[in-house]
Amino acid sequence: MNGLLYTRYELRRAFRNRRFFVFSLGFPVVLYFVIAGSQHGNDFAGLGISADLYYMASLASFGTMMSMISSGARIAGEREVGWTRQLRITPLSARAYLRAKVLTAYLLAFTAMMLLYVAGASMGVSLSASHWVEMTGLILVGLAPFAALGIALGHLLNVDSIGPVMGGTVSLLALVSGTWFPVNHGLLHDIGQWLPSYWLVQAGRTAIGGEAWGAQGWLVVLGWTAALVVLAAYAYRRDTTRV
Repeated sequence: MNGLLYTRYELRRAFRNRRFFVFSLGFPVVLYFVIAGSQHGNDFAGLGISADLYYMASLASFGTMMSMISSGARIAGEREVGWTRQLRITPLSARAYLRAKVLTAYLLAFTAMMLLYVAGASMGVSLSASHWVEMTGLILVGLAPFAALGIALGHLLNVDSIGPVMGGTVSLLALVSGTWFPVNHGLLHDIGQWLPSYWLVQAGRTAIGGEAWGAQGWLVVLGWTAALVVLAAYAYRRDTTRV
């Protein structure tokens, strides 16, 4: 099996997984309508922006982060049934395998983001083209560390443990990073600004008048990406060298 064929297989398999679409792609959209719908047209927390726009931007970050990390669940499932072991006896290289996983995760995350944009537009959210592009571009960059995290978790954990770990990780990062409410000061802010999830949320906030990342944002995202890539490489090697 070559890299191109495996990538096509991964994409087809992922987009045919109905349970994944319901829980990883559909859940953020349903959550958006539940939360924003109850506050439709209201000024959010006196910030001068609508709750519809605020939660669309926040959940775009939350939904894409969840989609990226959920790649680990698919990897853990493949390991359990022995699929990854079968792949190792094919000509497929480790680089092609990991590239397919990252590409698939990104396309699923992009789909989640587009669904939330459509949901926001249906609630009356309207932005300039430059805001849409800036927000989307920064979110895609901010997802890089989570692509590596998903691969690492998938090769370190089994099917029974990865679900709670993924759910707990995403929920905690969303809370600390200000997904549900602004985190502008205090302990959560001090902790959050050193996490890549904080800057992922800030990427979404460019749509509501927030500033693009400064030097600290880029350094945090790049630093975590490098560290998690090393962890993912270690987890992959550790898993594939087992007898």
